[in-house]
Amino acid sequence: MSEILLNPGAWEKAWQEDPNTAVRKMRAAGMDPARSFDSKAETFDREVFSAEGRRRARRIIGWLEDQGVVLEGAKVLDIGAASGGFAVPFAEKGAQVTAVETSPPLVAMLEARQAGLSRGSIDIVAEPFEDLDLQARGWTQQFDLVFVSMCPVINDWASVQRILSCAREFCYMSMSVGSREHSLLDEVWALLTDRPRRSEHLEMAYLMNLLLLHGYAFHSLVTREMKTTILTKDEALAELLPLLRMFGTDEMMRVRGLAEDYLEQGYPSGQVTVQQGGRFGKVLVKLGDQQMYSREER
Repeated sequence: MSEILLNPGAWEKAWQEDPNTAVRKMRAAGMDPARSFDSKAETFDREVFSAEGRRRARRIIGWLEDQGVVLEGAKVLDIGAASGGFAVPFAEKGAQVTAVETSPPLVAMLEARQAGLSRGSIDIVAEPFEDLDLQARGWTQQFDLVFVSMCPVINDWASVQRILSCAREFCYMSMSVGSREHSLLDEVWALLTDRPRRSEHLEMAYLMNLLLLHGYAFHSLVTREMKTTILTKDEALAELLPLLRMFGTDEMMRVRGLAEDYLEQGYPSGQVTVQQGGRFGKVLVKLGDQQMYSREER
């Protein structure tokens, strides 16, 4: 058993072949992970830049700064930047941000916020990170902070190595830990079947163990986060159907009709309040100074 647990090759192979990772479940459901936010870009942007969304971003950035990340004058690579939920506050703190995003509606929103910056800068790269020639762009070990938050670009150890190769000081990666909580999904799921939803894999275990076994220095944090989102019925349906596909629901025409009827009867006002969240893991890899520091040293 110890030979398996302490063998990085075994962990790499297990992650690479796991059919239940988030990205593989999305693809099995007929979804393109890089374009999964196209249909809900406006809803996502509204939530990210709400008062609650901005508070979440400040908490994450505060944690990074507590671990020694300095954003003033830093070069930051934000992979999966969406509409700028982190790229914008990074720039507002004086960072030079390179933002990678592939969803056209999210890129358009990010461009609008880019134009309104009063300090810092955001350079947008509207191409899949996986397709970029990192050497030709001069990105190898060029960024003080590489930031990847809840992005499907992380799907195996090779993808993590590619991300790490761009960082010279810090690399932040976050992902879900265990099953997500989603009040509307639970409501509709109970109408469809009496079987439980398929459990979601703890991909964070692959990441943490491989960082450990490959000799990296890092900080880690797992927290439970919840958010409240108010959606129209159309927005709620657009969010709900892909989730039902991911959890193995067949007969999507029947499911769509049932979900539409439920939203019509259960939410006559036209507004759907959704509670969603779960546990989320955050890892900050230290590639520069790998020692501990005290507040007196900062």
